[in-house]
Amino acid sequence: MSRSFTLRTVGRLGGLIRRFVAEFGQAAMLLWRAASYTRRIPRDRRLLLDQMAHIGADSLPLVFVIGFFTGMVSAWQAAYQFKGLIPYSLLGAAVSRAIFLELGPVLTAIVIAGRVGASIAAEIGTMRVTEQIDALESLAISPARYLALPRIVAAVIMMPLLVIFANAIALGGAYIVSNLFLDISSKMFFESVQRFFQVKDIVIGLVKALFFGGATAFIGVHVGMNASGGAEGVGNATIRSFVLSSAMILVLDVMLWKIFF
Repeated sequence: MSRSFTLRTVGRLGGLIRRFVAEFGQAAMLLWRAASYTRRIPRDRRLLLDQMAHIGADSLPLVFVIGFFTGMVSAWQAAYQFKGLIPYSLLGAAVSRAIFLELGPVLTAIVIAGRVGASIAAEIGTMRVTEQIDALESLAISPARYLALPRIVAAVIMMPLLVIFANAIALGGAYIVSNLFLDISSKMFFESVQRFFQVKDIVIGLVKALFFGGATAFIGVHVGMNASGGAEGVGNATIRSFVLSSAMILVLDVMLWKIFF
C-alpha cells in the first residue's frame, strides 16, 4: 500500500515536471519567434497601433477608478499608521513613495492582467479552437508576427504610460483625503512630496511596468495559442491567463526589488 502510494506520487510529480518543461519550451520558442520579427514592427504599425489603443486608451477609465481609490485608501492607512508616532507633515512623502514604487505599478498591472491579458487569451484562444490560426499558417502568415508581437510590444509601450496616469490620479486621491478629512493643508502635503521626491522612484516604477506589461501580454498570447476544447477550453484559458499573469507580476516584483535594492 505504502509502496503503491509512493509510486503514484512520484509518477504524478514526474508528470507535472514533464508538462512544466514542455510548456516552458513552447513559451520560449514562441518568444524567440516573436523576437525574430521585431524588425517588421514598422510594417505592422497598424496592428501595433490597434493594440496600443486597446491596451492603453480603452483601459484609462478603469485605471482612473483604481488609481483614485488606491490613493485614498493609502492616505487613510498611512494616517492610521502614523497616528501618535510620526507627524502628519510626512504623510505626502510616505504615500507618494509607496504609490510610485509599489502600489501604482503593481495594482495597475494586475488590473490590466484582468482586463487585457484575459481578453488576449480569449481572443487568441477562440482563433485557435475555430482553426483561424491554422488558416493564417496555411497562408504563410506567422502567428508570432501577426498575433503575438504587436500585443507584446503594445503592452510594453502602454503599461508605463498607464502607470504614470495611475500615479497622478492616486496622488490626487491621497491629497483629497489628506486635505478634506485629515486637515493637512495643500502646502504641507505637496511640500512633503517634493522634499522627499527622488527621480529613481519614478524610474524604478516604470521599469517594473515594462516587465509587467510584457509578461502579461506574453502569457495571454501563449495561453491562448495553446487553448483547446471549444468554448469551455477558451474559458479555462482566460482564467488561466489571469491567474498566471497575476502570479508572474508578483514574482517579477520581488525579483526586481532584489535587483534595484
